[in-house]
Amino acid sequence: MNSSPATAPDPGTATAVQLDLPIDGIHCAGCVSTVEKALSSRDGVESASVNLATGEGRVRFDPARVSADELVRAVEDAGYDVRREFVTVGVGGMHCAGCVSAVEKAIRKVPGVLDADVALATEEARIGLVPGGGSLDRVRTAVEAAGYELRIEDVGRTTEDLFEEREREREEETRNLIRRFRWGVALGLPVAIIGHAHLIPGLDGLSHETMRVLWWISAVLTVPILTYVGRGFFTGAWQQARHGSANMDTLVAVGTGAAWIYSTAVLLFPAFFPAGTAHPYYEAVAVVITLVLLGQALESRAKGRTSQALRRLMDLRPRTATVLREGREVEIPAEQVLPGDRLLVRPGERVPVDGVVVEGRSAIDESMVTGESMPVEKGPGDEVVGGTVNAAGALQFDATRVGSETVLAQIVEMVRDAQGSKPEIQRLVDRVAGVFVPAVMVVALLAFGIWMAVGPDPRLNYAVVVAVTVLVIACPCALGLATPISIMVSVGKAAEHGILVRNGDALQRARAVDTVVLDKTGTVTVGEPVVSDVTPLESLGRDEVLRLAAGAEAHSEHPLGRAVVEAARQEGLEVAPGQDFAVDPGRGVEARVDGRTVRVGTEAFLGDAGVDAGAARSEMARLADQGKSPVLVSVDGRLAGVVALADPVKEDSAAAIQALVELGREVVLLTGDDERTARYIADQVGIQRVYARVLPHEKADRVLELQAEGRVVAMVGDGINDAPALAQADVGLAIGTGTDVAMEAADITLMGGSLQGVVKAVRLSEATFRNIRQNLVGAFIYNTLGIPVAAGVLYPAFGILLSPVIAGSAMAFSSVTVVTNANRLRGVRLD
Repeated sequence: MNSSPATAPDPGTATAVQLDLPIDGIHCAGCVSTVEKALSSRDGVESASVNLATGEGRVRFDPARVSADELVRAVEDAGYDVRREFVTVGVGGMHCAGCVSAVEKAIRKVPGVLDADVALATEEARIGLVPGGGSLDRVRTAVEAAGYELRIEDVGRTTEDLFEEREREREEETRNLIRRFRWGVALGLPVAIIGHAHLIPGLDGLSHETMRVLWWISAVLTVPILTYVGRGFFTGAWQQARHGSANMDTLVAVGTGAAWIYSTAVLLFPAFFPAGTAHPYYEAVAVVITLVLLGQALESRAKGRTSQALRRLMDLRPRTATVLREGREVEIPAEQVLPGDRLLVRPGERVPVDGVVVEGRSAIDESMVTGESMPVEKGPGDEVVGGTVNAAGALQFDATRVGSETVLAQIVEMVRDAQGSKPEIQRLVDRVAGVFVPAVMVVALLAFGIWMAVGPDPRLNYAVVVAVTVLVIACPCALGLATPISIMVSVGKAAEHGILVRNGDALQRARAVDTVVLDKTGTVTVGEPVVSDVTPLESLGRDEVLRLAAGAEAHSEHPLGRAVVEAARQEGLEVAPGQDFAVDPGRGVEARVDGRTVRVGTEAFLGDAGVDAGAARSEMARLADQGKSPVLVSVDGRLAGVVALADPVKEDSAAAIQALVELGREVVLLTGDDERTARYIADQVGIQRVYARVLPHEKADRVLELQAEGRVVAMVGDGINDAPALAQADVGLAIGTGTDVAMEAADITLMGGSLQGVVKAVRLSEATFRNIRQNLVGAFIYNTLGIPVAAGVLYPAFGILLSPVIAGSAMAFSSVTVVTNANRLRGVRLD
């Protein structure tokens, strides 16, 4: 990642830098002109040129006037794509939304950086760089200059290693916070008692001289509270001050530091203070620091709990695997399994890696992947997924995907990325938080000045208390955690139900969807043909017609032929593979079965052999009206019967569609099949609106038409031909049993084949954003009401004035409330 940068100083202008952007979609001189105009139109761009041969745009610009990501947006607004290289790295030293905003600003200012999303809950940054051109060393320098830590050594490490390290770090952080909190209680309790001695029976009559001695004891006791218990606030504030920034640490450090200095000055120079103002506030220093620290400890512990879903997923991977080598069973660490290794998995064991069964039959519990509780039968040729449980017989299988390539590893990676992603609502919160802390400091100074100018006596006393209280109560911790903590919990819960959410924006948009478009084949239906009807037309019985047809089709590779053979086997019929097999592509097959000539195919195909199919026409029409595909069977030149094949509706499709309707969503069926078949399937599952005979390239157009009606559209599909429509939709949901291309184009992947996953995704989205709204409303109310009350707006009318101690308690409580509320999502029912 630390290759030579794609940016360089402009020799003509000292402040300008050069950026090379790899651009996709440039095909002609017109494209070149369009992109050059788009870039040149941005304020701060000195020159822009595009090379048609290399597909690269070179821009010279002033980074003080325009950022790299704004230039990227200019290209994308013109209809082209800029390739990005994403890395995820750890960020240290963040405590609130203001920290997030400061880190993002620092990263985005680095030339070559195109995107930066920083997550407080996961303490990670996802950075988009110009391929080969963005230096992480420069990004780290910028982040450190802002007063934070960037761990670029994380790049290239496995998700499991990073997670375990983060978990250890968080556990150590929690232990450290709790240890310091206990010291804060031990040292601060006597300080609090001394500070409130006038309210305690038996101590309320102490002389002024005795109180001065006790105050000096408080002064001494609060020194270790400041230097040990609360040192993180002061070191953090100093780092911020060195770089002209401010965050939560600044508020706590300035508030408690000012209170301690004021209190000590009162003891040292009482004569310099107006009469009645010489009162120390050491108890505020001790209690505020201790309470804020308690809030951080509870927050850290709760954030650890939000990662439990990821931990459970990673724990599914077995540590060892049994490999068959030279006829012997050898147990090795799972990470040492190589593609092509033959493995053995016994009943009750977890499958160590992905593979294909070569011997044995069993039932596999795939609930961790699909969310479906019923075990799935597996035999030779079937795929098995690492992490699933072998419930019955022993299986031998060949490893196909190992390490980071397995389905489980990709699920873990997707969940981790989604937990750290940021919906648009959080970006707004971060922007607000970026100006919030400086604004609070201005409010504190104004409040101090107003109380000194027009407040009651003792004015200085009141002014200090008010300023400190404003600084303490204004900490935007709850605001910063409101969204990401809910996203983390909900993405984890979704993964437990076999729903993989690619990013927080998809989760946000899903609740707004009012129209759900369903592809038919493989989405509403099973996606594979099965024999639905066997109608004998001559003297032969039903089973004999099916048995002979299966014999003729035994060597066929066509899906319809395989369906006929499978149906015969499932019914226990003894299928004798035909001889002299011949196929007429698109029309039918002929073979000798038990010495008899059997033809299976279309009416025209049988007609070529002189078979009259007139007696079957009414039956064929009836079956076709039901969306089925009738196939004729003749034996020794005589019509024997009709076999109908159909793509059956999945068992729970109708129930899922009904649930979507009850949730207020309109459901639309989209298919390339003819109108008659499409309408028959739609009637079976309760869909009113149908688009039939839609060619693959037209599916995205149909989604666009619905969006033009003002609808928010979710597209659900499983095939390569669904990928453009999945990408066009506001929310794309891919059926996990489908193609990789569809899953890449989708925002959400349903690992099971059931449409119930769509219902669960919508319900989870609604629950998540109810939860986020509750968190944000609570956090905003806390800050917007708390600051004026702390500033004393209620004092003139009601005599109400908060103390720093109450403010510290409220601030800690607000963060804990947000985290606790987010964890309520664990109990949301999606069924």
